[in-house]
Amino acid sequence: MVQLYNLHPFGSQQVVPCKLEPERFCGGGRDALFVAAGCKVEAFAVAGQGLCQPRCAFSTLGRVLRLAYSEAGDYLVAIEEKNKATFLRAYVNWRSKRTENSRVCIRMVGHDVEAPFSETFRDQMSIVEMPLSEAPLCISCCPVKGDLLVGCTNKLVLFSLKYQIINEEFSILDFERSLIIHIDNITPVEISFCIGYVAVMSDLEVLIVKLESDPKNGESVNHHPLKTNNPVKLPEDISNETLQLESDDFVICQKPMELLGEKSKQSGISVTLESTGLADEKIKYFHVQQLLYRRFAPDISSYVLSDDIKLHSLQLLPIYQTGSLTSERKNSSQEKELLSLFCFFSLPHVGYLYMVVKSVELMSVYQYPEKSQQAVLTLQFLHVITSSGHVGSWPPPCSVASLLFLSNNLQCYTVRCSAAAAREEDPYVDTTLKACPPVSMDVCALRIQLFIGLKAICHFKNHVILLTKADPETIPERRESPKRLLSRKGTSVNLKTPPVAEAGWNLYIVNTISPVQLYKEMVDYSNTYKTAKTQSCIHLLSEAHLLVRAALMDASQLEPGEKAELLEAFKESCGHLGDCYSRLDTQYSHLALPYYKMSGLSMAEVLARVDWAVEDGSQKYERGLIFYINHSLYENLDEELSEELAAKVVQMFYVAEPKQLPHILCSPSMKNIDPLTTISYLRKLDTSGFSSVLVTLTKAAMALKMRDLDMHRSEMKNHSEMKLVCGFILEPRLLIQQRKGRIVPTEFAVHLKETQPGLLVASVLGLQKNNKIGIEEADSFFKVLCGKDEDTIPQLLVDFWEAQLVACLPDVVLQELFFKLTSQYIWRLSKRQPPDTTPLRTSEDLS
Repeated sequence: MVQLYNLHPFGSQQVVPCKLEPERFCGGGRDALFVAAGCKVEAFAVAGQGLCQPRCAFSTLGRVLRLAYSEAGDYLVAIEEKNKATFLRAYVNWRSKRTENSRVCIRMVGHDVEAPFSETFRDQMSIVEMPLSEAPLCISCCPVKGDLLVGCTNKLVLFSLKYQIINEEFSILDFERSLIIHIDNITPVEISFCIGYVAVMSDLEVLIVKLESDPKNGESVNHHPLKTNNPVKLPEDISNETLQLESDDFVICQKPMELLGEKSKQSGISVTLESTGLADEKIKYFHVQQLLYRRFAPDISSYVLSDDIKLHSLQLLPIYQTGSLTSERKNSSQEKELLSLFCFFSLPHVGYLYMVVKSVELMSVYQYPEKSQQAVLTLQFLHVITSSGHVGSWPPPCSVASLLFLSNNLQCYTVRCSAAAAREEDPYVDTTLKACPPVSMDVCALRIQLFIGLKAICHFKNHVILLTKADPETIPERRESPKRLLSRKGTSVNLKTPPVAEAGWNLYIVNTISPVQLYKEMVDYSNTYKTAKTQSCIHLLSEAHLLVRAALMDASQLEPGEKAELLEAFKESCGHLGDCYSRLDTQYSHLALPYYKMSGLSMAEVLARVDWAVEDGSQKYERGLIFYINHSLYENLDEELSEELAAKVVQMFYVAEPKQLPHILCSPSMKNIDPLTTISYLRKLDTSGFSSVLVTLTKAAMALKMRDLDMHRSEMKNHSEMKLVCGFILEPRLLIQQRKGRIVPTEFAVHLKETQPGLLVASVLGLQKNNKIGIEEADSFFKVLCGKDEDTIPQLLVDFWEAQLVACLPDVVLQELFFKLTSQYIWRLSKRQPPDTTPLRTSEDLS
C-alpha cells in the first residue's frame, strides 16, 4: 500500500535556455548539464539555486542517440548516428572549449600521444573515438571509477578509464577496451554499471551480475572466453522443435520468473567473459557471480500488444561508507567505499527496488495510479513521469481538483535505501542503543505535480531536469506484432530518430527543496495526527527521519554549513519518534528507548515532554514510556532527577508497574526522592498484598535516609539473614552503585559495615556467586567502603577473601586467592600490624 501526503518537495523552477528542442540530455558532477539536439551538444553550468548559464557548445558527428556523463574523469560519452551507422565517442576536457569554433583534437582510443603535443592537449577539447565490431545500443559510466560499459547485441564491452602520462606535469585521459561480457539470448535495451556490478535489461527481462577478481586465474593471462556457468538443460516437456516453432498461429509466451542469488543461474542466460586487455597492463581478471534474474510476462488479454508492456528506467544506485552520521566524509571519489547498492526498474504500472550487495532482496514495490513513462531514483526520492488519466483513488489537493485530466504528472515517492544502508553500516541499529525505521514500511507519495506534455526526466544533485512538450504527437508509431514482442529471438533495440522539432517545448530545472525544509514540513504535517494517536503520525515522522538520514549519507547534497543543521534535525526527529512510541500503545513501543537515546535528550527533558494531565480521574501511562524510564534507571546514569520529577516517576511506576517500584527507587538517578513519599507508596504495596524482602530492604534504606534507626531495625528484623542476602542479590544497587564510572558504596552498605559486617560480606559473596559483581569490583568496593588506598588491605576485604575460600566459588582462581591471603598474613606478622577491625572468622573457623 502507498501512503499519500500533500507535501511540497519541489522548490524553484527555471527554464534552460536551449536553442533547439532537446533530444537527449543528462547532468552530473558539480554543475554540468548537457543537452543534445541534432548534431550539436550544448553544455550548461548549473549553480546552487538552479541558475543555469550556457558554458559552451560543440558539434557531434551525427544525431545523438544516447548520452551519458561521468563525474570520474569529467567526460561526456555519446552514441551518435550518421548515414545509418552508429559511432561511440567520448568528449574529454570539454570545459576548455571556449567557443564553438575552437579547435578540437580527434584521436582513436589507445592512441599514444607524444610529448611535443602536450600543450595542445592541455588547452583543447579531445574527442576519443572507440570503434566497435557491432553497433552500440546503450552506455553506462561507473560513478566511482569512471569506466565505460557499452551494450551491444548479446554482449557488453568494458572500457577501463586510464591516464596517459605525457610528462611529470601532464597526463591525458584515455580508455582501454579491457573486457567483453558475452550474454547469450538477451539483447540489452538499457544497462547500468557500478564498481563491478552490471545490470542488463531487455524488453521484459532484467539480469544483474557481479564481476569479481579471480585469485585462481590471476597468475596467468587468459585471453579466451571463460565460461561462468554450465549450459542449462531444457525441461523434458519442452523440445527443441517446440522452441523453434514460430508461426502466425502460435505465440510462445514464457512464464514470469524471479531468481535470486545462486538460483539466477537457472535462467538459461549464459554469461562468458573475454579478456581483451594488453599483456603489459595490470588488468584484473574476473569471474561472474549472477545475483538476480527476473522475467516478466506480457499482458495478452488484448489481441493487439503495444510498447506499453516494456520495462524502462533501469538504474543502479550506490551508497558509500560514511563511518557514522557525525564523522567527516571523504570527498575524493577514488576513496569511496561501497556500502550498499540498489537496483530499480519499472513496468508501466509498477516499479521494483532491489538491494543487491550482501543479500539480494526485493525492498519496495511502487504501484502507480497511472501508466508510467520514465522514472529516476535518488537516495531520497523516486521521481516518476506518469501519463494522462484520472487519478482514481489518489485524489490530488483540493486546489487542483478541476485539473484531473491534464496530460502528465510528476510523482514523488519516498525510498527505503537509507534505512537498508543504515543496517549495513551500523551493527547497533535495531538494539537498545539505536534504531531506524524498517525497510518494509509502506512507501509514501509526497506529491503529484501536474504538468502539460511531460516527456523525459533526469536528475543530478538536487536538480530535476524535465522536458515538456505541449503539442501531442501527430504521427503514431507503428505497433509491432505480438510475436516480435514475446519471442526473445525477435527482440531488438529500436533507436528511433526523434521527430523534427515542433513548437511548445521547454526544458526545466526544478530544484527539490532542502531536506531540512521538507523535514520541517513533514513534522508540521504530522501534528494533524498527533492528537488522534494514529499510526499515520509514526509513519510520517519516520519518513521525515529517513529523509534527514539519507541527506546525511549523500555528501553531494550537502552545502557548506548544512551538515550541522541536518544533524540537529536528525536528533530532533529521533525525539519526535521517541515521543510517538512512548505515547502510543503499539507492539513497537520499546523503540522509544533507542530513539530517545539517539535524540540526546536527558531523562529530565523526556519527562518534561510527558503530558501528565489526568483524564476521568485516572492516569494512564503507556508501556513505551515505562520501558524507557525503567531501562534508563537501570543504566546507572549520572543524571539525578529533581524531587518533583522523581515523585512523578514513583507515581508512574506505582500505577503502571508496581513490581518495579523497589528497583527504580534504588537507582542513583532517584537520589533526590522524598523518603516519606517513598515509604508511603511502599506501605501501600504491603497493604495490597505485594510484600517481599526487596520491599523490606527498600524501606530500611529509606529509614536510614531519614535517620530513623528504630524503623530500620524493625524492618531488618522481619526477615532472616539468608532472605536478606537474597534481597540484596535481587537488587545489588542497595549496596553498590556506580557514579561517573566509579564504584560507590551506599549509605546502607556503610551502615552494615558498622552494625552487621557478616551480612555485608555474605551479601557481596552472593552477588559475586550470581555474577552480579566481578572479583576486581568486589575488592575495590571493600577498599572504598573502608576508606583505604590501593596499597592498604582492610580486614573486611580479608574476611571477604576468606569467605570466598570457604565457599569455593567456581570462578575464583584458588592460587591467586591463596597468594593474596598468604601475602596479607605474612605482612601482618612481619609488621606486627593487627587487623583494623575484628575478624569475622577465627583460625578454627578456617581450619
